[in-house]
Amino acid sequence: MTDAARLKATVYVGGLDNAVNERILADAFLPFGEIVDVSLPKPEVPSSPDPHRGFGYVEFEIPADAKEAIDNMDQSELFGRVIKVAAAKPQKESNEGLGSKTAVWQQEGWLAKHAVSDEDRLATDQARSGSDSRPEDPMQGLEGLDVAGPQPV
Repeated sequence: MTDAARLKATVYVGGLDNAVNERILADAFLPFGEIVDVSLPKPEVPSSPDPHRGFGYVEFEIPADAKEAIDNMDQSELFGRVIKVAAAKPQKESNEGLGSKTAVWQQEGWLAKHAVSDEDRLATDQARSGSDSRPEDPMQGLEGLDVAGPQPV
C-alpha cells in the first residue's frame, strides 16, 4: 500500500485518557473494519509519567472503513472523555514549519512560495518609471476646506 493510500486509511484520535492503551483503542474501532495498526505516540520527555501523549492513530485496511469510523466516533465518549476523530494528516518534516531549528526564510518551501524573481522586480520597476514621474498631489482639490464647520451660503 502506498503512503497516500495508508494516510487515507488512517484516523487521528485525540483527547484520550491515560487509561487508554493500544488494545482498548483497537477494540473501540474494531466494529468499523479490519485494523492494520494502532499507535499511541510516547511523550517527548522520557521522564514523563504519562503512558502516551493523549492522542493516537488507527490504521484501517480500507479507506472507507476509516471514513465510517470518523463519521461514527467523532465527538463520542471513551473512558469518560469526549474524543476527536479525524482523518490523519501527513507528518511534517522536523526541519519545516514552526518549531524547526531553521529560520522560516531559509526553508526550501517558504523560499519557493515567497521569493520574487529578478524578472518580476524589473517589470515592477519599469511600470513605476513608465508612469508620470511626478506623483499626484493628494491634497489637490481641498483648497476650500481650510475652515472647519458649516459653510455660510
